[in-house]
Amino acid sequence: MEANSFSIVSFWLCILLFSHGSVAQKFGQSMSPWQGPRQGGSRECRFDRLQAFESLRRVRSEAGVTEYFEEANEQFRCSGISAIRRVIEPQGLLLPQYTNTPGLVYIIQGNGIAGLTLPGCPETFQQQFQDYEQSEFSEGQRQTQKFRDEHQEVHRFTQGDVIALPAGVAHWLYNDGDAPVVAIFVYDINNSANQLEPRQKQMMGWAFNCCALCGKIFNCFYLIYTNFQEFALAGNNRRQQQTSEGAVEQHTGQNIFNGFNVELLSEAFSISREMAHKLQSQNDQRGEIVRVPDGLQLLRPTAIPQRQEQETYQRIQYQQGQSSRSQYNGLEENFCTLEAKLNIEDPNRADTYNPRAGRITRLNSQKLPILNMVQMSATRVNLYQNALLSPFWNINAHSVVYMIQGQARIQVVNDQGRTVFSGVVRRGQLLIIPQNYAVVKKAMREGCQYIAFKTNANSMVSHIAGKNSILRALPVDVIAIAYRISREEARNLKNNRGQELGAFAPRYDQSSYQIRANEDDTSSVVEPSK
Repeated sequence: MEANSFSIVSFWLCILLFSHGSVAQKFGQSMSPWQGPRQGGSRECRFDRLQAFESLRRVRSEAGVTEYFEEANEQFRCSGISAIRRVIEPQGLLLPQYTNTPGLVYIIQGNGIAGLTLPGCPETFQQQFQDYEQSEFSEGQRQTQKFRDEHQEVHRFTQGDVIALPAGVAHWLYNDGDAPVVAIFVYDINNSANQLEPRQKQMMGWAFNCCALCGKIFNCFYLIYTNFQEFALAGNNRRQQQTSEGAVEQHTGQNIFNGFNVELLSEAFSISREMAHKLQSQNDQRGEIVRVPDGLQLLRPTAIPQRQEQETYQRIQYQQGQSSRSQYNGLEENFCTLEAKLNIEDPNRADTYNPRAGRITRLNSQKLPILNMVQMSATRVNLYQNALLSPFWNINAHSVVYMIQGQARIQVVNDQGRTVFSGVVRRGQLLIIPQNYAVVKKAMREGCQYIAFKTNANSMVSHIAGKNSILRALPVDVIAIAYRISREEARNLKNNRGQELGAFAPRYDQSSYQIRANEDDTSSVVEPSK
C-alpha cells in the first residue's frame, strides 16, 4: 500500500515539474538574431563523449535500400537530428511522402528526377489537346479544352545537389540513370515547423530528473521524443525501430489512405470502391522504393533553349495577366517559384579555394531562398591530402558531418577544454558536432570530402586561426599577455597563417617531412578522386 502511494505521489510530482519546465522554457525563448527559430534540446543533455556513427539498420524495398542511423542515441536526441541514407536502384521510385520536420537531401552519387508538391501552387507543366463537342445549351459547336496531364514542375538532380524538403511538403525521387542513386537525408526534429509534440520535447529535461522516482513510466516520452515521422501517400514503409529494452522491432506503416473509410474515399475522389481499396495499398509489399519497369512518363522541357523560351513566354503572359488585376498573386511570385535545389560540388561555386589545400562551398538562404522555410544550411568541403581545416566553432547551429570520400582526423573540444572526440571519421560515417564546440579537421593521405548539415538557414562559423580569425582580430599585446608569451611569439602566432582562409596547406618540420617523404614516393598535393 505504501509503495503504491509513493508511486502515485512520485508520478504527480513529475507532472508538476514537467509543467514548470514547459512554462519556464516558453517564456525563456531567445529572440536573438544569432539563433534561428528552433526549439532547444533538453537541459540535461550532455555531449561529453561524441562518437562517429554508421547506419545500423537496413530496410529492403523492391528497388532500393533505406538505412537508418541510430536516432535513439542521446547525441541524436539532444541535437534534434534524424538521418537516413537511401540507395535507389535504376528505375527505382521513392514513393511520395511527407515528414513532420524539414530536411535537406544531398545526392552523393547518381542522377534522376525529384518532385516537390507545393500546396496552393499551380500545375505549370501541361500537355493538352483540343476537342470539339456538341452543346445542347448553345447553337452550333462549343470548343472545349482537355488535359492529358498536368503537374507541378519536376527537378532534375545530379551528384552534388542539395534538395530542400520543407516540413509537410510531399516529395518523391526517381532514378532514371544507369547507376544507383545514393542520397543522405538529414532532418531537424527540433525545428519550430514540427508542431506535433513540442511540449514533450520541452519536458524531457525534467523527465530525466524524475526517472529515479517514476521508473519506466517515462519510457513512452523517450520514444515520442525520438520519433521522426514519415507520412506515406502510397505503398507502405517497412521500418525497424529500437525499443527502450534494446530490441529491434519491425513495423509496417501503411499509407495515410489506409486509415480512411472506403466509402468516404470513394466519394471524395468520385471513384469506385475497388479503386479506393487500391489507394489503401493494404497488400502492397514493395516497400517505399518501387521499380518502374517502363520508366516514368513526365512532362519535361527537352532542351535548355526551349525551356528558357517557354519560361520567358510564360513570364510575359503572367505579367500581362497581372497588369489587369488590382492585386498581384504573392503566393506564386514568392513561394511557388522558389528553386528547390542547388549544386555545391561544382568547383566554380567554391567560396574559398586554396590550390594546395582544398575548397569550401557554403549553401545558405542567401544562395537558396527556400532554406528560409527549411531553416537549415549546408557546407561542402574538399580537403586535399594532409590538408588542415582552420580550427573553428559553429556560432549558431549544430553540425552533422557526413564523410563522402576518404577519411579525416577530427578532434572536438567542449566548454571545459576537454576532448570529447578524437579519432578518424571514415567514408559513410556521420559525426554530430554540437553548437560552439571547437573542432579541427585534418585530411589523411588520400584526402577527404564531406558535407556538413547545419541547423540554421544562415549558419556562421568563427575561425580560430588564419585570415579573418579570432587571433588575427586581437591586438598583439592581448595575445602576449593571454598566453604569457613574448610579443614576437605573439606576432608569429597571429600572422603565421595570416594569408590562408579556411583550408590550410600542410606544413611539416624538416624531420617529419623527411619521414613522410620516405613513406610516400610523392609529396605533391592532389585532390581526391571522385
